[in-house]
Formats: sequence, structure tokens, C-alpha cells
Amino acid sequence: MAPRIVVGLTLLTAIVLAVAPDAIPGNAPTILLVLLGLAYPVVAKLDAEDVTSHFIVVLTFGAAAGSDVLNAIPVVGMYLDGILGGVSTSLYATVATIAAIRITNRIKG
Repeated sequence: MAPRIVVGLTLLTAIVLAVAPDAIPGNAPTILLVLLGLAYPVVAKLDAEDVTSHFIVVLTFGAAAGSDVLNAIPVVGMYLDGILGGVSTSLYATVATIAAIRITNRIKG
């Protein structure tokens, strides 16, 4: 249940950040996205030794967000692109947590 809550909060934060970027002052939504991304691998108990499919999803989201591919859709494209950008920010943070877990596992032996 906890992984679903983290995913739901991530998506909700990304939507708020894309639709109304000035609704919450400061960098709070972006910081929340990063914190949720850092927490997800721990909460979801991802296996840090077998994360190839997760890394492929992260790279795909990052490439799509970086290329602004959804801006071509009239009316809603910029919002969809903003949501994709927020989700990719959170996904990039998951990679940092997975790397830290892998390093810890290697040190433990």
C-alpha cells in the first residue's frame, strides 16, 4: 500500500507543478518530488541488484521529458510535458537511492 501512496503523491505533485507552477511558493514541489523519489525504492523494496527494467523506464521518461515531445499536442501538450518532467525528476532520484543501496550491499559483502 505504501508504494501506491508514494506513486500517487508523486503524480499529484507533478500535476500541480505542471498546471499551476506558482501555486506553491519556492521550490517545495520540486523538493517533494525528489524526496518521494528517494523514498520509493526503500518503500517498494526494489531489488538493488536487478533494476535493469527500472533504469530503462527512468531513461525513457528522462529522454521524453528532455525532448519536450508532448509540446506538439495542441492545448494540453505543455501540461503533459510538465507532468512528465516532474515524474522524471522523481525517477532520477530513485536512481540515487538504488546506487546508495548497491554501494552499501557491496561494502557489506
